[in-house]
Amino acid sequence: MNRLNLIEQVNAHDQLATSDFVRLLPKTELHLHLEGSLEPELMFKLAARNNVVLPYATIEEVKAAYDFHNLQSFLDIYYQCADVLRTEQDFFDLTWAYLLECQRDGIVHVEPFFDPQTHTERGIDIGIVIKGITRALAQAEQELGISSGLILCFLRHLSEEQAIECLQQAKPYLEHFIGVGLDSSELGHPPGKFTRVFAQARELGLRAVAHAGEEGPADYIVDALDILKVDRIDHGVRCVEDEDLMTRLVADQITLTVCPLSNTRLKVFSHMSEHNILQLLDQDVAVMVNADDPAFFGGYLMQNFDALIEHLDMTRLQAVKLALNSITGSFMSAEQQQSHIEKLLHIAKA
Repeated sequence: MNRLNLIEQVNAHDQLATSDFVRLLPKTELHLHLEGSLEPELMFKLAARNNVVLPYATIEEVKAAYDFHNLQSFLDIYYQCADVLRTEQDFFDLTWAYLLECQRDGIVHVEPFFDPQTHTERGIDIGIVIKGITRALAQAEQELGISSGLILCFLRHLSEEQAIECLQQAKPYLEHFIGVGLDSSELGHPPGKFTRVFAQARELGLRAVAHAGEEGPADYIVDALDILKVDRIDHGVRCVEDEDLMTRLVADQITLTVCPLSNTRLKVFSHMSEHNILQLLDQDVAVMVNADDPAFFGGYLMQNFDALIEHLDMTRLQAVKLALNSITGSFMSAEQQQSHIEKLLHIAKA
């Protein structure tokens, strides 16, 4: 049964959503950068553990620096902060802290991103990164009931040759991740720049996603679909600039992993009240909610939902649709999806 047919089973009332209701809904998170969940408190702890000198004296100074005017101003600080991540235990601690937030927010499945090039360029072996992350993911499945699939992202401001080298370095650890993605500076780095490495990833049996249509134009979304053959689009909010693309997204039910707080903090929208996520949802585009880089953008998944409640008057029906899209847009098995969908529909009909 497809997503649109499932939605017909939901009670179509327009009561406003509440945080308590949304928290109960089984949800996935499909657009989360683990390095972007590095909270200032943990950053200072890891800096002390690894004898890294930070350019900030206090947590307050760090938070004051998180006043971004565009994507690049965020990335400059993002890469600087990642320098405290050195050991397998560091990557475990980073991932585990995020997964505890997931438990609090009612998340049942995650497909987080990690940026190995951010670390290998500093001399950190890719195996250290992957082992630390996957140890935490495995523990979360056992202890928290949160399933997962890890996605390796290429940094688009670097060359495709460097991305190919990264994929080669990751081959001994293929069993530990399910797909590849494309992130970092979007403008000036179109999807077509990475045609070969995505083709190589597909040959290895990996799924594919890509950031497109955040700061970059709607054409980048089209290219990510047609050239990189991605399964879903990360961000994608500029799809409204292309009517043919909008028709295609609805017809093919291509998931857009939208990040509301991120979009406002990076000035894609000047204020949350201007965000188009619910407009897209009501046009049957398969949008869903994610936190992106929560330590930098002001909140985890529930804070993003709360922003939609506060500024966009999100209804219970819209919340259920967003949660449903997060499940059907995931790379979980059909059996896993069905189990979560049944629980979701039960809560929606209550």
